[in-house]
Amino acid sequence: MGTQSELKKLREIIRLGSELNELQDLDILLEKILYEARVFTNADAGTIYIRKGTNLLFTHAQNDTLVKKLPSGHKLPYKSFKMEINKKSVSGYVAETGEILNIKDMYAIPGQAPYHFDPGYDKKVNYKTISTLTVPLKTNRNEIIGVLQIINAKDDNGNITTFDSMAEPLVLHFSNIASMILQRAQLTRALLLRMINMAELRDPKETGPHVNRVASYAVEIYERWAIQKNISKSELDKNRDILRMAAMLHDVGKVAIPDVILKKPGRFSDREYEIMKQHTYRGARLFQNTQSEFDDIAYQVALTHHENWDGTGYPGKIDVMTGNPLEKDSEGKPRTLKGEDIPIYGRIVALADVYDALSCCRVYKKAWKEKDVLSTIKDLSGKKFDPALVDIFFDSFKMIKAIKKKYPDSENQDKY
Repeated sequence: MGTQSELKKLREIIRLGSELNELQDLDILLEKILYEARVFTNADAGTIYIRKGTNLLFTHAQNDTLVKKLPSGHKLPYKSFKMEINKKSVSGYVAETGEILNIKDMYAIPGQAPYHFDPGYDKKVNYKTISTLTVPLKTNRNEIIGVLQIINAKDDNGNITTFDSMAEPLVLHFSNIASMILQRAQLTRALLLRMINMAELRDPKETGPHVNRVASYAVEIYERWAIQKNISKSELDKNRDILRMAAMLHDVGKVAIPDVILKKPGRFSDREYEIMKQHTYRGARLFQNTQSEFDDIAYQVALTHHENWDGTGYPGKIDVMTGNPLEKDSEGKPRTLKGEDIPIYGRIVALADVYDALSCCRVYKKAWKEKDVLSTIKDLSGKKFDPALVDIFFDSFKMIKAIKKKYPDSENQDKY
């Protein structure tokens, strides 16, 4: 690799570092790191793992070849899993030793090597993993927080080739920059989950898995909606990042609701229901003094995720600081929002939240059967939910189900 080419690559790494630094949500950042590493090395596929104690958590996968086999606009669903960190697997070896591994052919790993390759997944999805470049994600203290693996380098004609050994230090440099930004995103996620933990002390329904699912569903639905609306990729990526964090805090206003109401197992009286409704604008108050686009979107989500498409929701046009109507209907109540007057982020989170509430077990109910959940959502299209979003929901249901499996209620809520 010539000097000019190296300088060009270094400039590209600096540019990518600047782009990554603009992202705040952990999941969106992990997707971006993996994608940009693949673009940088012209790789067909890749996976990224996050370290959790003595295990690696498989968090994101990308594969251009397999995606091309799917209908247009669809993503590759995958299962989340964890593996023990040891030298038996390629990723485990890199996580344990901190070494970079550039393997020309995964099917020709020497028998004396400590690590091996299991071709089972390749057989299952009809794909062949040949060349891999597996890189540790290290902090400035040399602590390994994850592993980045890029798969099947391609030449200019799209043929599978090996990863250039001269590119290894550049990829390692990129991974070091990504690791520092990743640490910040993990801190942001931890702070969000602590806020959720505070809410969970008051309301056992507000768990880490629940908010992670709702946020992930919301991002999946938003992305497809944005593509339909021809929203630019840069705008889409920015909004996905913000929406995911904002959606996690959709019910944060419940911390202001008295326990006698919040934890009541039976139906609310009319008076109790009116008090419960206050969690929308009480949550919005936290983001009233807008300092960023996150504050703006979090405000919209907290305030409007119980508004209904047909105008039967709440809290309507209201002063969030006083709870008084800004506009009144014929009965003197706040005039409700209807249709596209409801911000898109509120409409999306409303659908994501109800799906999760119905399909998962709660202290006061069992999980509904999937067919009953889907039937109810279909019935509520045009009533509670935006019909266009319901169509998107069903079109992306494979990904929705994959997300549901990724954040099960039985696991520790601090997923990463």
